[in-house]
Amino acid sequence: MTGMSIPASHADILESTALAHVATIGPDGLPQNNPVWFGWDGTHVLFSQTTARQKYRNLQHQPAVALSIVDETNPYRYLEVRGTVVEIADDPDNAFINSMAKKYMGQDVYPWHQPTDHRVVVKVLPTHTTQMG
Repeated sequence: MTGMSIPASHADILESTALAHVATIGPDGLPQNNPVWFGWDGTHVLFSQTTARQKYRNLQHQPAVALSIVDETNPYRYLEVRGTVVEIADDPDNAFINSMAKKYMGQDVYPWHQPTDHRVVVKVLPTHTTQMG
């Protein structure tokens, strides 16, 4: 599967600490959307989930996602990314969620981890973008 590059005019949004509103499709065909912390590796958008959450279950059924990120300094500028989940990998040592806590909170360790949480990292390959501003 081939992804697409993010437009240079809006690539800075992927380096920001804005939240990504991630939409998935549930088994009943209805959309589900919520904000998440995200990372960008230059090719994929990454976010963390626990296996107990609806979003994780939705992705088991349908790997298509859409996410939108609003520029923190200009609410009329945004990037929408549509794509496909190409990997869901275990995060057994919480390395990814801890890196997100560092990015978003300045803390080395994610403070809300529960011993029963089974964390995974969702890797999304962008296939389409729209942008404004």
